[in-house]
Amino acid sequence: MSVAGKERGGVPIFKRALVKLSGEAMLGSESFGIHQPTVRQISEDLIEAAELGVEIAVVVGGGNIFRGAQMHGMGLSRPAADSMGMLGTVMNVIALEAQLTSLGQPARAMSGVAMPSVVETYTRQQAADHLSKGRIVLLAGGTGNPFFTTDTGGALRAAELECDVLLKATQVDGVYTADPRKDPTATRYEKVTFDEVIRNDLKVMDTAAFALARDAKLPIAVFAIQERGSIAAVLQGKGRSTLVTV
Repeated sequence: MSVAGKERGGVPIFKRALVKLSGEAMLGSESFGIHQPTVRQISEDLIEAAELGVEIAVVVGGGNIFRGAQMHGMGLSRPAADSMGMLGTVMNVIALEAQLTSLGQPARAMSGVAMPSVVETYTRQQAADHLSKGRIVLLAGGTGNPFFTTDTGGALRAAELECDVLLKATQVDGVYTADPRKDPTATRYEKVTFDEVIRNDLKVMDTAAFALARDAKLPIAVFAIQERGSIAAVLQGKGRSTLVTV
């Protein structure tokens, strides 16, 4: 199924990729919850990427619904707060699965926290099987444990599923020498090594996620999710992004 208005073509440089979306990416113009037009745009971009022949997995955060880290210390234990945040990620993957399916794209929502009456329970073997059959796999529940961010969940699932690249979707189009929203003199890296990120204290992912990706020799591509077609562009080595490599 082709997405109307999209130009097809191009050769991907990766065969299997995991896209890490923040919950905030689902907000669009809203301050809370799920913005349906934004969900459709993200879904169309994922379909465009899948139509290149790339196997696509997606890990989604839940910050648009509930941020466990912010609630810790306000009467909730960290495990309780993180568990509530995991439930938010499940809502997000259900929304994405429904949208993808309505556009004709096979998709499967899975969760590291078992809730089989709602979504499939994640296992590496079953997720890999879905990917090999052309289904976009939507992964909720982070690592399935408290005290870990969904960034860490993304790096873990990408390593488990033997992905060729981890696509870190952000609000900016790559890794900069400083925050470009605050420092107009900041410059963007086209490519940077893991060691350079550590040495220059560049902000890519949280420490645990970054260490996991480095140890797995998993490249990280940082790009702006708001740009239409940005996922497919990164997978073809085009567009504006920063590639973090060994």
